[in-house]
Amino acid sequence: MESNILPSRARRVFLFLGVVFLAANLRAPLTSVGPVIAEISLDLSLSNTAAGFLTTIPLLAFAFLSGIMPRFSNKYGLEVVLFASLVLLGMGLFMRSMGSIFTLFIGAALIGVAITVGNVLMPAYIKKYFSSNVGGVMGVYSAAMNLTAALAAGFSIRLGKIANLGWKSSIGIWILLTLLTMLIWLPQLRKSRYNTSFKEKEKQNQKINLYKSRLAWAITIFMGLQSLLYYCITAWLPKVMQTWGMSVEASGWTLSYVQFAQLPATFLGAIIATRMRDQRFLAGSVGVLCSLGILGLLIFQTKFALICCILIGTGSGLAFSLAMLFFVLRTQNTVHATKLSGMAQSFGYLIAAAGPPVFGGIFDAFHSWNGSFIFLLLLTFILFLAGISAGKNTVIT
Repeated sequence: MESNILPSRARRVFLFLGVVFLAANLRAPLTSVGPVIAEISLDLSLSNTAAGFLTTIPLLAFAFLSGIMPRFSNKYGLEVVLFASLVLLGMGLFMRSMGSIFTLFIGAALIGVAITVGNVLMPAYIKKYFSSNVGGVMGVYSAAMNLTAALAAGFSIRLGKIANLGWKSSIGIWILLTLLTMLIWLPQLRKSRYNTSFKEKEKQNQKINLYKSRLAWAITIFMGLQSLLYYCITAWLPKVMQTWGMSVEASGWTLSYVQFAQLPATFLGAIIATRMRDQRFLAGSVGVLCSLGILGLLIFQTKFALICCILIGTGSGLAFSLAMLFFVLRTQNTVHATKLSGMAQSFGYLIAAAGPPVFGGIFDAFHSWNGSFIFLLLLTFILFLAGISAGKNTVIT
């Protein structure tokens, strides 16, 4: 395993702030769409399936580009590539809010590419600089991501009303957070004397065939299915609730309940998981919690929506935290962690990308959300099995 890298205290503060603020940019641009997706569809005359692609396009970027991100980080360095992703994210947020179908989808694509970088490289970044406290920092990383995701979901509609620009300001306001994060990351562009030596990189780059590893595939399936569930809920839960009679503004807060329920699960889950001999119990609990929440929505609709959202959010938060931790706990060094992260997120998000359009497409075909939720319910069983396998206490060699 790698030795802990201990930079100066001032630099370490910036490293930690970099983790927190970059994490805050990785979900808010996506969760801000769900509450206003009906408004966007009406304004631009989009079908439910086409609207679903607003979430799917970033997922396709995650799927097709995650595998190549380790090459860029090895060549240019983690810090430089992560900063470049923030620049790209700002461009995408600006274009997506310009108000035409063309810029809407081009902006979504740019946002997807930018977030792909953070998704893949941040676990390796944390392993590199915080190897003695992976659980705690990973917990903060996940919590920051989900907190801003919750705020984006809950306040999107209100922000649009305040700015008097409707959905354009609802999904565009988050560029301010991106600009602030760029300022925080600027000091990290200086050449660091803590970079891994050439010989150490050569040693870490020893051949490792992840595609022949059953453990790597279990982690990949777990990553993919937890993402599919999350993005289906993110893209469609507000509209489902509106269809079932809930007000537009209240429906946006149901998604926030999911996000807020994720916070303690992501933070505490990461800390608890690193102190356990293995993570099979926690990974199995993910499937159970998500199944109960989805089944509750299917049976009771809006009646017990808050409880169901809490169950889904807790399961989803724990799932994401474990998926990120598996990249670190199941590998021997930073290079291997980056490669596993790239593989799992590439194939995993390819699985996830099918979720939102299929979920919306099932409704278009049967004019009922029941089939869509049954689709999710079936997948939680596979998620349960993959989690049990990925939770075993071993590393990929």
